[in-house]
Amino acid sequence: MIDAELEAFALEAGVLVEWEDVHGQLRRTPPETLRAVLAALGLPASTAADLEDSRRRLSAAPPPDFITAQVGKPFRPLGGPCGGQGRLQLEGGGAVDIGLDPNTGFTLQGVDIPGYHRLEIDGREVTVAVAPVQAFGLDDLAPHRRLWGLAVQLYSLRGRDPRPFGDFGDLAGFAEAAGRRGAAALAISPVHALFAADAERFSPYAPSSRLFLNGLFADPAAVLGHELGDLGPQPADGDLVAWSVAIPQRLAALRRIHARFLSSAPANLKADLQSFEAEGGENLRGHARFEAIHGTFFARDGARGWPDWPEDLHDPAGPAVAAFAAEHADEVAFHIFVQWLADRSLARAQAAARASGMPVGLITDVAVGMDPGGSHAWSRPQDLLAGLNIGAPPDAFQANGQDWGVTTFSPRALAASGYEGFLATLRSAMRYAGGVRIDHILGLRRLWVVPHGAGPTEGAYLTYPMQDLMRLIAIESHRHRVLVIGEDLGTVPEGLRETLNEGGVRGMQVLLFEQDDKGAFKAPGQWSPQACAMTTTHDLPPIAGWWRGTDIDWRVRLQPDPDEDQVLALRSERDTQRTALWAAFCAAGCAEGDRPSAEQTGPVVDAAIGFLAKTPSKLAILPIEDLLGLEAQPNLPGTTIEHPNWRRRLAGPAEALFEAPGPAGRFASLNKERPR
Repeated sequence: MIDAELEAFALEAGVLVEWEDVHGQLRRTPPETLRAVLAALGLPASTAADLEDSRRRLSAAPPPDFITAQVGKPFRPLGGPCGGQGRLQLEGGGAVDIGLDPNTGFTLQGVDIPGYHRLEIDGREVTVAVAPVQAFGLDDLAPHRRLWGLAVQLYSLRGRDPRPFGDFGDLAGFAEAAGRRGAAALAISPVHALFAADAERFSPYAPSSRLFLNGLFADPAAVLGHELGDLGPQPADGDLVAWSVAIPQRLAALRRIHARFLSSAPANLKADLQSFEAEGGENLRGHARFEAIHGTFFARDGARGWPDWPEDLHDPAGPAVAAFAAEHADEVAFHIFVQWLADRSLARAQAAARASGMPVGLITDVAVGMDPGGSHAWSRPQDLLAGLNIGAPPDAFQANGQDWGVTTFSPRALAASGYEGFLATLRSAMRYAGGVRIDHILGLRRLWVVPHGAGPTEGAYLTYPMQDLMRLIAIESHRHRVLVIGEDLGTVPEGLRETLNEGGVRGMQVLLFEQDDKGAFKAPGQWSPQACAMTTTHDLPPIAGWWRGTDIDWRVRLQPDPDEDQVLALRSERDTQRTALWAAFCAAGCAEGDRPSAEQTGPVVDAAIGFLAKTPSKLAILPIEDLLGLEAQPNLPGTTIEHPNWRRRLAGPAEALFEAPGPAGRFASLNKERPR
């Protein structure tokens, strides 16, 4: 077998043979990597016979029974020439006849009504997901207005009562306070279900399942009332979240609340829980079973995920799991109860945000993947890539590439399942939100996949059906009246941002990245009206930390033997960038006078916020770290325990923070340029 045949088959299977790196250099995927990725996709190609068999199976796949289309445009329901007439059963009732062109197989007309319709044709039934041209957007909510919002890490919040980490009750209070000061939106870190029993698994971007919530964020008192929902004594309320202490104590408190609920809750609350369980169906019960089993074997053996359980528990539909669930029915019921509390708590937080005057309210975050040992991977393994992690190729920030240790949907499984898992993920994120941010939205077109056992540089790009995924996003965003933001930073393929923009998905523009080839920062007027404007992100230093060079200090601290010349070069480059940024602020009328020293961060933060407010972007989101002038970033990519990732807390409740002179003046600056 020659490499040309292997490469041709890899392209058929959606694995890119050539790709362009962050420096614009064309790279070629080595044959051994192509074989490893194809094998993980269930298409072995180690020998000529393997390749021929895999090619035969790939080409023999039947036409899908779920397709997407755009409002008003003809579509091809059977994937090839097919004449005759079909009958389209509309989702909302009624039916229309659809004729097909025998030469092309395309319909003779489009469908003007968005929705999930059923086409009966040639003895088959095909679901046709007809999408609006664009996703729901700000113009649908607030035409001709430029709005602003805040971004915050949920766990960092503090309320009136001392708690070890922020929860949905604190979120409601924070949203209400921000809304009264003019914020239109509040973006939060992901709130997906993690591993309740494992206190070391607290990264919001490595969830067990994206279909359910992190029950630890539930606010029982908001749902049950103080008498039933009192959490009781709380651990120390420090500057960093002590997850190893806080998680077990919160779980113990929730168990006490569950016991009180069973003995004395009013009938209406018990009926609401029953309704929630019925709505969640087998997916919810499966997740609760996973949590119960995982808790048992984590406590007993330190099992990290389902692959470490006894073999007979690997099948979620098997008799051993059924027997376990029956024997531990109380524990399964507890985890359903916790999901109910979390669901109702988040609903109340969004209601508080909207009641404060926010036209958008909460913007939830969809992590790019899931832990391969988690709830989704156990209950629906057929949905996901097996034997592959996702990550990123080498770039300007991570020279060795990245393996994020998570997996995600298989492109072939998406098509075969009618995009069931993807739709469920969108609906979960949109359930109680006015917006969603899709992490690493580049994955709608392609994802960097790394075979298990290989290094991050030994990966390849796997392509995804972006047109179909964008159309489904458009349908669901309109149904939920939710705007969509895509995190489009990193190595962005050519044309992707244009495709996102055409589909109504907002990309992101970050102040620290908006420089031209000569190092000058772009003026506010050069920013895109369609992108979401930000000063920084959770993976980057806040403006004060960047100006002072706190991020460089961390880089030096984490190197075992830092090269002094390289460190000096980094500091010199940063000083040049400070001069360029201050010049941009002055040219925009956001600052004046000589450039402040590296230690004078306050005037720089003020100028950065004024600069952000002046951009034509229809939505500007300011991270709370910049509103407060903080220096430390929530997450330092490439580290785990070396840096206090996902642990930093704010200094006080929202009201106390917002009334300080610095934040109060920054609110005024935002509201002057962007009145709600």
